[in-house]
Amino acid sequence: MKNQAVNPYLPSWEYIPDGEPHVFGDRVYVYGSHDKFNAPIFCVNDYVCWSAPVGDLSDWRYEGVIYRKNQDPKNKLGLRLLFAPDVCRGPDGRYYLYYAFDFMGIMGVAVCDTPAGAYQFLGHVRYPDGTVWGRRKGDQFPFDPGVLADDDGRIWLYSGFYTPAPAIVTGFQKLRNDGGTVVELEKDMVTMRGEPRIIFPKEGPGSFPNHEFFEASSIRRDGDRYIFVYSSRHNHELCYAVSDRPDGGFTFGGTLVSLGDLFLDGRTEERDGLNYLGNTHGGLLNLGEDWYIFYHRQTNRHSYSRQACAEKLERTPDGGFRQAEVTSCGLNGGPLRGEGRYEARIACNLWSKGGVGRYDGPSPRRRLKAHPYFTQTGGDREGEGDQYIANLRDGAAAGFKYFDVKSLSTVTVELSGRGEGELLLFDNPEFRAPAARFPVSLSGDRGEVSAPCRLKDGVRALYFTFRGTGAINFHSFTLKGGTT
Repeated sequence: MKNQAVNPYLPSWEYIPDGEPHVFGDRVYVYGSHDKFNAPIFCVNDYVCWSAPVGDLSDWRYEGVIYRKNQDPKNKLGLRLLFAPDVCRGPDGRYYLYYAFDFMGIMGVAVCDTPAGAYQFLGHVRYPDGTVWGRRKGDQFPFDPGVLADDDGRIWLYSGFYTPAPAIVTGFQKLRNDGGTVVELEKDMVTMRGEPRIIFPKEGPGSFPNHEFFEASSIRRDGDRYIFVYSSRHNHELCYAVSDRPDGGFTFGGTLVSLGDLFLDGRTEERDGLNYLGNTHGGLLNLGEDWYIFYHRQTNRHSYSRQACAEKLERTPDGGFRQAEVTSCGLNGGPLRGEGRYEARIACNLWSKGGVGRYDGPSPRRRLKAHPYFTQTGGDREGEGDQYIANLRDGAAAGFKYFDVKSLSTVTVELSGRGEGELLLFDNPEFRAPAARFPVSLSGDRGEVSAPCRLKDGVRALYFTFRGTGAINFHSFTLKGGTT
């Protein structure tokens, strides 16, 4: 690869949640919604696309804006927000973008001759009589499209949301929210063949106990099997289900990834999470023998500035997937080098002295006032920016996984803020035997502190924790004496 690949894998100033990766030709294209830094709500920006060569997932290229909110005739003023999309290559060789406007209760389709846009409005998903889906009383709520152009030329559209129907009103028509649906589309890519059917009930018979469907429908084909990815009612995890047909018969497979590494190593309670929790959404990428799960993390102490991450998956003997650990090196193909400068923004674990919290729910900024968080200098999309960890207080920690440590001798940290005490480095989350100590004495300035480091050679996690008074910001760390 040209460079090492880190999480988040896009530039520090880019906020792409709900990322759906697809291979078209010799490139991987990621389609997602588009958050704005420090926004007051989800998905403020227009759709953009990023792509990378299939052989180098460190080399991401910005493809530009591919679809604008006001291109849809039902949103000429651009007041409604473009939520999570998906894309497929239709039987005619063109590329079709499916999207839903926030909680408007309709689903749109745009089309382009090339995968990277620019897409043009085609129509709204509708019944054969021309009625737009979501405009008929009792319709299942159209939300979070997932689309599959199957090998036999049939087109399948998936949708669904968990929130009870009374909370969602479109005009005067109340819509239903019974779980995840599927409907086949005609070759025009907008007309439904028959009625949407519930195949992932959110509760009761047929649901997946403790991992019931919430949202974020995503579908892939793997040989003779269909793999459906979704966000469960826990909201911090992506799960999967498997069937031998695209329109039903799915059985639960397990958790693919959790933002807090819950359901790994016996962690089942949210208070035991290793990172802050909130919604997540993504899809599977298959490159040869390798599989990856794409997802997003939260930043800025709320759910409205989310960033794209990915992890490599391991297969089980029966063809399933083991849950991936959240790391700093998801697309790298192995640990990061044990030398060089690394931005603190690539931390995969972050917690306060009192543990973690949720970034969704009411008033997260007020609830989490004493907690650390990712943020940046400047405004939305202003150059490369400077993303960092803010508000590290006594007992707070940031974890980075993993590094190939060899002959590491010195570590330098770059800090700012106001605080007195010390920053300690460990290779374990229990904070046994510090490998380095960095004295901290900051009064609003920014500077570097170096310390000798004692770590045995090998693949290591790095955990930095602050002990002292005040609140400091963590910008970067530099490892010296490692491998090249």
